[in-house]
Amino acid sequence: MNQFKDMLKFFREKNGLSQAELAKIIGISPSTIGMYETGVRQPNFETEEKIADYFNVSLDVLRGKKEPTKAQPIILFESMGKHIEAVRIPVLGDVAAGIPIEAIEDIIDYEEIPAEMATQGQFFGLRIKGDSMEPRICAGDVVIVQRQEDADSGDIVIACINGDSATCKKLIKYPDQIVLMPLNNKYDPIIFTAEEVKKTPLTIIGKVVELRGKF
Repeated sequence: MNQFKDMLKFFREKNGLSQAELAKIIGISPSTIGMYETGVRQPNFETEEKIADYFNVSLDVLRGKKEPTKAQPIILFESMGKHIEAVRIPVLGDVAAGIPIEAIEDIIDYEEIPAEMATQGQFFGLRIKGDSMEPRICAGDVVIVQRQEDADSGDIVIACINGDSATCKKLIKYPDQIVLMPLNNKYDPIIFTAEEVKKTPLTIIGKVVELRGKF
């Protein structure tokens, strides 16, 4: 494993991403990711940087010039005389708290999470648009999301509808229904019967585990 194409596939699979998911994050086509992984094409420097930033590795590691190591923590703050370490995670784009919109547009920023937390799964940030989760979550806030395909009733989730749009809502599960519930009562809940779930692809992208409010 000493070439970019091998390292790209290694990190993509390690993070549980399909070629299409990684392509959407980076802002290129899935076929381009496929050509990178087969060595048919090489990315430009800007694309390499985006990929390296997303996987939190150096360009030398991504290019196969150095062995990959664990993500290097940075010192976030001190508490009771002890350094609390954290790692950077990307804020991938905007997600609606209202009418569902395309979930991930690009890497727009970075947030830090505790290094210990980062060992418990894959995390990313999403910036909120809309007001359907007010007053708890407001437009411009960033939510920290743990990637997972299911969640418990009552959890705040990022749900993907029809495969290409997503929304932040409270998940409510009933024996015969799944409800995506807004917290703002001026919005109606999005209700799916068991039969509608079969016809309308509905998947959980992840569970919101933390809110980073913006002033």
